Amino acid sequence: MPGPMNFSTTPEQDELVDLARDFGRQRLAPFYKQREREGAFDRATLSEMGKLGFFGIEMPEELGGLGLDCVTSGLVLEQLCAADYNIGQLMVTISLTGMILARHGQPEVVGPWLGKILAGESLPAIALTEPGGGSDAANLVVKARREGDTYILDGEKTSTSFATQADVAVVWARTGAFGSGARGISAFVVPLDLPGITTGEFEDLGGRAAGRGWLHLDGVTVPADHLLGTENQGFVQVMQGFDFSRALIGLQCLAVARQSLDETWDSAAQRRSFGKPLTAHQGVSFPLAEAETHIHACRLLCLQTLWLKDQGLPHTTEAAMCKWWGPKLAFEVVQTCLLINGHAAYSAELPYEQRLRDVLGLQIGDGTAQIMKLVIAREKVGRNAVAG
Repeated sequence: MPGPMNFSTTPEQDELVDLARDFGRQRLAPFYKQREREGAFDRATLSEMGKLGFFGIEMPEELGGLGLDCVTSGLVLEQLCAADYNIGQLMVTISLTGMILARHGQPEVVGPWLGKILAGESLPAIALTEPGGGSDAANLVVKARREGDTYILDGEKTSTSFATQADVAVVWARTGAFGSGARGISAFVVPLDLPGITTGEFEDLGGRAAGRGWLHLDGVTVPADHLLGTENQGFVQVMQGFDFSRALIGLQCLAVARQSLDETWDSAAQRRSFGKPLTAHQGVSFPLAEAETHIHACRLLCLQTLWLKDQGLPHTTEAAMCKWWGPKLAFEVVQTCLLINGHAAYSAELPYEQRLRDVLGLQIGDGTAQIMKLVIAREKVGRNAVAG
């Protein structure tokens, strides 16, 4: 049995976290709003991040990662997300995609993609959601039919982050009979420059630098060796990686809340009302104190989940807790900070309004709170006990 969690960090972790904090403050935070206006990441910055090893920290060194543990990956993610939430969205997607490709792909097919993705030279996307059902992820209608040494993909994916920026996508499609549920789904690595693929982008409330869009697949031909894992088992095999990304998403959102809270403590202590600092008023200091408590507790849950993964222990329940609580809590904390900072924070002069819009998206994407609570209930009492 593994020993108790160790809350100390190693010099190697500290060095990498400090590097990420400095990079975030100098290279990311000053351009947070600019990236939103442009609606895209600049590839030069991503390449710079790749050279520093910020993408896929937990991936093996032979594949282009740093070969470190998942807890370290989460600690680095926090520092970069504090500067730019949307960069964190890309980091989470790279970690999830990297794990899927490395575990289930043919090395000669996925190896070159992994090298470019971890170097920040190519962007990946996860194409799972379809227009007919977001939460019912196993009820897919995008079809992949086998023809000789190829698969032909037809259908539409939606709510795909980086849809118009990505170079390659992991696409889930039905290879079994309709009505076969999760047992008839396969996953494929699909270069997005193939004939028959068109993409577009939604005009969203937040998360605009990452972008969320759709993919049309019209008779797209992919080689059979681009299948990930076993045919008809893609949902069961590949979806296991989502426990990891859910813990990272919790930290991604909490980092934004943490940054907003630190700034608000400082600004409230400097501003005066009725002859004394704002923090002398319990109506100001108590909501901030509550936020401190909640952020601290949720962060420990996220780190524990990553630690469980590093130990090879079950962490599905904890990951679902991270995913529904982290985004909701972050939104509430940022909203509190916006209100305490007053009229200036309601404008684009300060970053709170953008942060609020950005973190809201992850109360929907990557699994809603309702689905996460269903996962928790199933883990506690079994699938049949919570079936309608």
